[in-house]
Amino acid sequence: MPSSSVTTFTDPYEHQHAILTGPVELFVTERGHYTGQLTRVELDCLRIHRNREPALVAHAITDDDRIPIFFLTDTQQAAYFHSGLELLPGDIIFYAKSSEYYRRSFSEARWGAMSLPVQELAAAGEAVVGRELTAPASNRLIRPPPSLMTRLLRLHEAAGHLAETAPDILAHPEVARVIKQELVRVMVACLTDPAAVERRGPSQQAVIRRFEQILEARQNEPLYMTEVCAAIGVSDRTLRQRCQEHLGINPHRYLWLRRMHQARRALTVAAAETNTVTEIATDHGFWEFGRFAGAYRLLFGEAPSTTLRRPA
Repeated sequence: MPSSSVTTFTDPYEHQHAILTGPVELFVTERGHYTGQLTRVELDCLRIHRNREPALVAHAITDDDRIPIFFLTDTQQAAYFHSGLELLPGDIIFYAKSSEYYRRSFSEARWGAMSLPVQELAAAGEAVVGRELTAPASNRLIRPPPSLMTRLLRLHEAAGHLAETAPDILAHPEVARVIKQELVRVMVACLTDPAAVERRGPSQQAVIRRFEQILEARQNEPLYMTEVCAAIGVSDRTLRQRCQEHLGINPHRYLWLRRMHQARRALTVAAAETNTVTEIATDHGFWEFGRFAGAYRLLFGEAPSTTLRRPA
């Protein structure tokens, strides 16, 4: 049954859980109140996302059973940093199965995604180009011919526009079927056209992969540079180089943002009757409370005490 939804978010945690490309963590880097929007469209087995988000760093893992593609939807948008590659308007990221990656925006970003189950993607390739289309061994950045990419963006925008303005029309089985068939056809053409240009990212992945594993194993703990470098077995300089390549941000700043977001999450779910800002700040490694409160207000647009008093 075709379905769609359009949701506006004022909280990054609610936003990240609504993105259905796989587990996602959003770490806001832009000062002020959070504002994001996500349009989701389900056309049988084809899943479509249109997303707007502020400047942030995201860590994500794609689902095991679906293969997504990712691209910018605003042709005038500033470049976007994706796992060591500068993603420009007109580029597509074709994900490997169960891919883990970082992405980084430096201003408000608008992106789109599409995904198909593994078997459906293979069948679509067979139908469109006469051979099964499978996920690459590692993420690929592809630049299709402009005519194909323009067609994909227009169809993707049309689906999002119907979700916002006429969801009942989009829910009609025949309308949904036509849009799905054309979107899948153009998507396969973009990924397989012989004229498409491919770029590769940095080859040194081991350090950033170990960095990710440590963050995953200790995701609810404050982490610091010295212990992270010791656990990975690299110097501070090496970790900084790898993080700059893949995250577009140095690891010290990333770990600080991570601790700030953990503190905000703790404040969000805590009860003001039994918890204090001071307790939660110290639990996350912040001991200069005036500086913490000032940095928190700049990053999240409100005082930590306001977050704590808000109903969970």
